[in-house]
Amino acid sequence: MMSQQQRTFMQMRTVLKVVDNSGAKKVMCIQVLKGKKGARLGDTIVASFKEAMPNGKVKKGKVVYGVVVRAAMQRGRYDGSEVKFDDNAVVLVDKQGQPIGPRVVLVDKQGQPIGPRVFGPVPHELRKKKHVKILTLAEHIA
Repeated sequence: MMSQQQRTFMQMRTVLKVVDNSGAKKVMCIQVLKGKKGARLGDTIVASFKEAMPNGKVKKGKVVYGVVVRAAMQRGRYDGSEVKFDDNAVVLVDKQGQPIGPRVVLVDKQGQPIGPRVFGPVPHELRKKKHVKILTLAEHIA
């Protein structure tokens, strides 16, 4: 008899797949921002590179911010349905609230995605967490 695997939050030391084309393949969660126990869909985490593409812009061990776009833990929706994915995935974003470019530009609290493309499905719950830029880059919204 097979045992059912327990689905939990993304917490410290969870390895997540990177689903943008920034050059990273896998990151490990170091910390969940906003003082929560664990990260769910749309939450921002601090992560360290575990695996990167050779000749890429990013190097193993560097610390970055990321937004969780897919979670294996199911989440209920208001219409009674539930959304659940096969893997835990993250999109890398730049540091929150940092001005981009030479001029001081007012940047919203949410970081901007590093890679110009996002692969795979992304849930529409990200709109409520104000990650609209990730939704516009995604190829499929679930």
